[in-house]
Amino acid sequence: MPQLDRTPQARFITRLVAVLPLPIMQPVLDRIVRRIAASHSEIFDRLGSYRYSTYVIDTEDLPFALVLSPDPDQPKLRAVKRKDLPPHDARITGTFLSLFKLIDTGEDGDALFFSRTLLISGDTEAVVRLRNALDDVDGSIAADAAGLFGLTGRFVLSRLRHSTAPSL
Repeated sequence: MPQLDRTPQARFITRLVAVLPLPIMQPVLDRIVRRIAASHSEIFDRLGSYRYSTYVIDTEDLPFALVLSPDPDQPKLRAVKRKDLPPHDARITGTFLSLFKLIDTGEDGDALFFSRTLLISGDTEAVVRLRNALDDVDGSIAADAAGLFGLTGRFVLSRLRHSTAPSL
């Protein structure tokens, strides 16, 4: 596991997210995916036909996975128990903080893959298209999501960023 996932702050954040009941998380995820879809509609163009794919984002250090369906007419992001994963086209597996860095700082997805920090299975082209679509977004999707929750969201984002910052 990468060093960034072993910091006390990283462990605390991961534990905090892990104890949230899935039904409580769903309205938050709905709000986030609707906002991102509305403010970054260019993602759908970049995805092409893969906008109708289903992606599992498996946060290996959390007790659930996220299921993303980026359909422009009805985008969905759901938290599900691993035993309840739906059929999917592609799966991206990594720690919560590694996946966070990918959407916040534009961390090099290829480097994460080749270092085995991220594991990819299923339709690799679907994952490449998703990664390219996210790369083209101006700014940070994580910052956009945090902004939905005001001061609290920005505080949590700053703590996440601090916990993933390289040590000097």
